Amino acid sequence: MAKAHSYKFCFGPWNISEGSDPYGPTTRPAQTFDWKLAQLKKLGFDAMMFHDDDAVPDIDSKSTAQILKQAKELKKRLDGEGIAAEMTAPRLWFAPQTVDGAYTSNDPKHRQYAIDRSLRCIDIGNILGTDLLVLWLAREGTYLREAKNAKRSTELLVQAFDKMLAHDKKVRLSIEPKPNEPMDHAYIPTIGHALAVAQLTHDPKRVGALIESAHCILAGLDPADEIDFCMTFGKLWSLHLNDQNGLKYDQDKPFGSTNLRSAFNQVRVLERNKYGSRGEYVCFDVHPFRTTKVEHWLAHLDNSRRTFLKLVEKSRSFDEAKSKQLIADRDYQALDQMVIEHLLGK
Repeated sequence: MAKAHSYKFCFGPWNISEGSDPYGPTTRPAQTFDWKLAQLKKLGFDAMMFHDDDAVPDIDSKSTAQILKQAKELKKRLDGEGIAAEMTAPRLWFAPQTVDGAYTSNDPKHRQYAIDRSLRCIDIGNILGTDLLVLWLAREGTYLREAKNAKRSTELLVQAFDKMLAHDKKVRLSIEPKPNEPMDHAYIPTIGHALAVAQLTHDPKRVGALIESAHCILAGLDPADEIDFCMTFGKLWSLHLNDQNGLKYDQDKPFGSTNLRSAFNQVRVLERNKYGSRGEYVCFDVHPFRTTKVEHWLAHLDNSRRTFLKLVEKSRSFDEAKSKQLIADRDYQALDQMVIEHLLGK
């Protein structure tokens, strides 16, 4: 029997958050990027995710030369600490130019701003040693249907993607769908939409997807099925595991926190499709609860990784032969109980 592969893990600086929400201030004092970077190896993680302005703070105030210089300095630090950069992503939802969207803004100057910043983000990724550009299309949608034309907006997205693909012949675009928040409705709400729009670009092979558990749940979909669907196309290039309590705001709970069986099925699908065997990382896009004390600040990351690894064990010890027999007999009641008792440790 072939030896099962092991997994590599990562998180982003934003996953050590200070506890603010739309209705209240922070509950923990801010920590420096250096402090956050130092915690990564202590927790047994291998890589860090970077927004462009995580890698180069105040990026809009700096020249291209300054941006590239700072990216090279960061690369030295990462190499010195044995940390890889999993991806880079342009943070286009905070800028004043993207109030009406980034690539789909009704203002052509603002669309150009979004594209220019994305190209600089690709350059940063090249320096940091990653060819993966993640695109969370946060404001690519509308609050008001009459304000934008969805067909035209899709065409604008494709034009922007094509410019990124032309800018660098090795970059891979990984679209991270989300159905809502901050927009009322997003133009690319699901993995199916992401893979469909990829086919309109001039190099579909370099346009794939990132799946986030919570975003699937917000769309009323099952994360395990979305993972299976995406991997059928060979297009799952990154992964944000977390959890979500129903169809509400994006909660980014620790992995398995709300629905352990759903988490088990996500891990089982990853195992079945050998996710990670081609170098992909398991990323946890999780946040500490707002009530978390400073001394427990990193528990959500450690707990998510521990839960994942325990579910890997559960997946690998699941009696597949018995499961197949129950499926053949169409005894789904017994199969249901078998899964429950397996997760309970019976």
